[in-house]
Amino acid sequence: MKKMTMSIALMAGMAVAQAVLAQATVGQSAPPFSATDASGKPVSLADYKGKYVVLEWVNKDCPFSQKHYNSGNITATQKHAAAKGAAWLAVSTSAAGPKDTAAASALAAWMKEKNAVPTALVLDAGPIGRAYGAKTTPHMYVIDPAGKVVYAGAIDSKASANAADIPSSINYVNLALDEATAGKPLSKPVTQPYGCSVKYG
Repeated sequence: MKKMTMSIALMAGMAVAQAVLAQATVGQSAPPFSATDASGKPVSLADYKGKYVVLEWVNKDCPFSQKHYNSGNITATQKHAAAKGAAWLAVSTSAAGPKDTAAASALAAWMKEKNAVPTALVLDAGPIGRAYGAKTTPHMYVIDPAGKVVYAGAIDSKASANAADIPSSINYVNLALDEATAGKPLSKPVTQPYGCSVKYG
């Protein structure tokens, strides 16, 4: 019985270790994924091979996402990314994923209302979030044209839900794209993400 318990514990530990190893790491290849977008069309990371890609975990009910959407900061950051030739994939992770079409439509409508301009709104039932280790909304990743993760963490330097903090914050996504596209080493490749917890099933 003791051997069996130890064996189960060892297997559980290995599963956790594998999950940790599977998560996106700066300097390593970005985990590939295929999913559907809010309009039901297939979308894949491979579709953007050779381009910079920004991944943003989003939740319209989260005050921290609202901070950046209501203020227009997300739109400005998306436009900055587009000017650098980057695609912007907003990812909505929930237990229902693409099955909850009403929630997907509501999120897409909310983003449009806020003048957000993502390249695609990706619906995820959990596998993408787990592969990247997404913890919060927002949680940001920047992937370079070679398919490597070059930035992971917060959208900016002030971990609050107060939009008044945005002007005095460092926008880490803009910084990462500016430095990466200029061929410079990133001064802040990893930061601590902040926001609401990503809801996994």
